[in-house]
Amino acid sequence: MQRSIYLRPVGIFPAPADPDEATFAGLPLAGQPLRFTTVEIAERGGSRISRRIVTLGDAVERDWGRGTIDAARDLEALSAPRPRLAGLALDRPRIMGIVNVTPDSFSDGGQHDEAQNAIAHGLRLAEEGAEILDIGGESTRPGADYVPVEEELRRVLPVIEGLRARTDALISVDTRKAEVMRRAAAAGADILNDVSALTHDPDAMTAAAESGLPIILMHAQGDPRTMNDNPQYSDVVLDVFDYLEGRILACEAAGIPRAKLITDPGIGFGKHLHHNVAVMAALSQYHALGVPMLLGASRKKLIDHISDVPNPRDRVPGSLAAALVGAAQGVQIIRVHDVAATRQALNVWRASAAGSEKVLS
Repeated sequence: MQRSIYLRPVGIFPAPADPDEATFAGLPLAGQPLRFTTVEIAERGGSRISRRIVTLGDAVERDWGRGTIDAARDLEALSAPRPRLAGLALDRPRIMGIVNVTPDSFSDGGQHDEAQNAIAHGLRLAEEGAEILDIGGESTRPGADYVPVEEELRRVLPVIEGLRARTDALISVDTRKAEVMRRAAAAGADILNDVSALTHDPDAMTAAAESGLPIILMHAQGDPRTMNDNPQYSDVVLDVFDYLEGRILACEAAGIPRAKLITDPGIGFGKHLHHNVAVMAALSQYHALGVPMLLGASRKKLIDHISDVPNPRDRVPGSLAAALVGAAQGVQIIRVHDVAATRQALNVWRASAAGSEKVLS
C-alpha cells in the first residue's frame, strides 16, 4: 500500500516542567515527556515527493484533499500514549539487551553459543539495566545461512527456560519460524521479534496470533543472504513506513490487535549507508504508525562506514550516538549489545534534557 500524505513531527523538545505556565507547549510525542509544535508534510504524487514544514495549526486546519483522513489519523497517532508492553510502561526509552546463542552473529558470534554462557550473559545484562532480553538462535547478518528449526530450538529453548527461572526481565525471542515462536512462548517468552515481520514462514502469522504475545515487526528488503546486494527505494523513509503500515494492517486482519504490535525500521537490513542515515534522521516518522518503535543500530556496519571502525566491538561510541539519536526522537525500545554504557548515556541525556535528575527516580 502507498499513501499520498505523511506527517512527521519535527522540532522535538523536552516537555516544560510546568506545562500550565506555557502559552502553548505543543503536543506530546507518543505520550512521552517530549513535545512537538511543527510537522513535516511529505506528499507523494506519482514518482514525485515533496516535503515542507508547517505548524500544527496549519496541519489541522488545511484541507489535504484525499490525504485528509490519513493526516488526521497521523496527528492523533503521533500524540497518543502507547499501551504497556507486557506490563512495561513505554513512557521513556527502555533497553533491550542482545543475547545471541549463535556461532556466527556479526558482533559476538560464538561468545554465548553454549546455554550456560548465554544465560549468564543475559543475567549480567539484566543487572546492568536491560528490561528486555532478546534471545536469538539464528544469525540474520548479511549473508547469513539458514538455520534448521530443530537446531534453532536446541539453541534458544534452554536459554529462555534458564532465564525465565532467574530474572524478572521480559524475554523476547528473535526468530522467523512459527514452531520456534510456539515453543518459545510455551517456555516463557514474553515477546516475539521477527525480522521478516511474519512473512518468512507461512504459518508465522497464525502462530503469533495464537500466542497472544506482543510482536515486533521489522522492515527488511529481501532475505539475509541477499538483502544488501542491491536494495532499491523510491524514498526509503516513506517506503519503510508503507511496508510497516501494511504489515500492521495484515496483523489486524489476522486477529492481532494493534496494541500488541511494535515496529522496527530495520537499520542495516536491505539498506546501504545512505538509506540507513536517512531512516535514522527521520525516526520520528514512524510514530505516525501509532505503535511503539524499536531501534536496533548497535555495533552495526553503518558505524564502520561512517567512522572506519572495522571491528564491531570497537563501535560502542557510535552505538551510543545512535541510541541517543533514537531517544531524542522518542524511540521507546533501544536494542543493544552494551547495556551498561547505553544506560549511562540515556540517564545523562534524560536528566540533561529535563533539567532535573528527578526524572531518573
